[in-house]
Amino acid sequence: MTGPARSAPSAACGPDELRTLFLFEKLTEDQLARLCADGRVELIESGPVYAEGEPASCFYVLIEGALVLSRRVGADDVEISRTSQRGVYAGAFQAYLGDRVPQVYTASLRVSEPSRFFVLPADALARLMREWFPMAVHMLEGLFLGMRTAQQAIGQRERLLALGSLSAGLTHELNNPAAAAVRAASALRERVAGMRHKLALIASGPYDRATLGILIRLQEEAVERVAKAPALTPLEAGDREDAVTDWLDDHGIAGGWDLAPTFVQAGLDLPWLEQVAGSVPDAIREGAVRWLNYTVETELLMNEIEDSTARISTLVAAAKQYSQLDRAPYQRVDVHELLDSTLVMLAGKIGDGVTVVREYDRALPKIPAYAAELNQVWTNLIDNAVAAMDGVGTLTVRTAPSQDHVVVEIADTGPGVAPEIRDRIFEPFFTTKPVGAGTGLGLDISWRIVVTKHHGDLSVESVPGDTRFRVRLPAEPADELAV
Repeated sequence: MTGPARSAPSAACGPDELRTLFLFEKLTEDQLARLCADGRVELIESGPVYAEGEPASCFYVLIEGALVLSRRVGADDVEISRTSQRGVYAGAFQAYLGDRVPQVYTASLRVSEPSRFFVLPADALARLMREWFPMAVHMLEGLFLGMRTAQQAIGQRERLLALGSLSAGLTHELNNPAAAAVRAASALRERVAGMRHKLALIASGPYDRATLGILIRLQEEAVERVAKAPALTPLEAGDREDAVTDWLDDHGIAGGWDLAPTFVQAGLDLPWLEQVAGSVPDAIREGAVRWLNYTVETELLMNEIEDSTARISTLVAAAKQYSQLDRAPYQRVDVHELLDSTLVMLAGKIGDGVTVVREYDRALPKIPAYAAELNQVWTNLIDNAVAAMDGVGTLTVRTAPSQDHVVVEIADTGPGVAPEIRDRIFEPFFTTKPVGAGTGLGLDISWRIVVTKHHGDLSVESVPGDTRFRVRLPAEPADELAV
């Protein structure tokens, strides 16, 4: 913003003129005279008057002319009000709260034509408010500070509820691979014990050195095939199991129906079984097949344990990424890593009825951000999308460039946001969820994180079947970051 507009004293402040302004119409003659004594009337030429974030030193009341109020959103000044109504006020109107709130201008003010203002210093406004309207000041303090305290408390509660929900989902996600690993380890113990027993039989049986060499070679081949086993559909697996069972029965190997699923899962087909049958004497064929079965089972169980523990490790890494426990609070991050970790954390809540589609532009640069807080934004938006779809639909997460910004879009196929409430969804405490199901702070918190803290933008486009919440974040850091 350029320098402040030029101003000069205008005609002397008159009580009769102040009384024509709705803000002062109920004041007494003495009070109006006191205002004129403490304040002044100024004529301000077109241009900026004060900038958002500067110390709030004066209270401005429009006598005649026109003013424009704007807020800084990202790199843009967004106009929030334009009026020529006499008596409208701006500036240090929270001066009566003292040092309990930051005494800075909450918006930028400029005049679009030469305008006259009644200007009152902030300390004078605070003194007069407390002297003339003590009860009103107490009530305003209670309203303002009470609402802020309630917002902070409920915001903390919102975070705790989200954390509890995520913890429950993470516990469920961790329990499945952990239980699978425990079951596989128990079964592996049994199979290893069986292998020891079978090894004792082999050692005492009619196996010469050449035959033992063949068994060891077949064992190594079986292990290699397990690593390369193709993924089969249930129908394909069933057909192959029937064929292997018939082959085992035809070759006099009892319990073929019990061995066949293991061989099929390991990728051991009929040609390979024929190779086994042709490599060993008929007398030891069944013993050789069962020895190979133990080998394959132990290998499959070890694979299951490896997969389960890898899944646990992935979940723990996602939780670490989500919480950013090992990261500085502000640094350059890959939004895709943040989005993926949030989706992992919310997998239990998303459920099987929602199809997750990722449309990522991997060429996007890393952006400067408070990663853990952006994860909270993704959590709120994804949670709302899943709730809107009632657990059934498609959740699409997109990323794309937009000039000097990075855009993240969370889209769902729910019924959409009604036009009559679309302008209110970012208001504190506003919610469309049933009583007790939401605090109405999720989108308000998201708005403050994106707009206030990251100097970005959060918007929504919605029609039935296609609702899109769009987050725009600067690709380069702003001159000053909100803290």
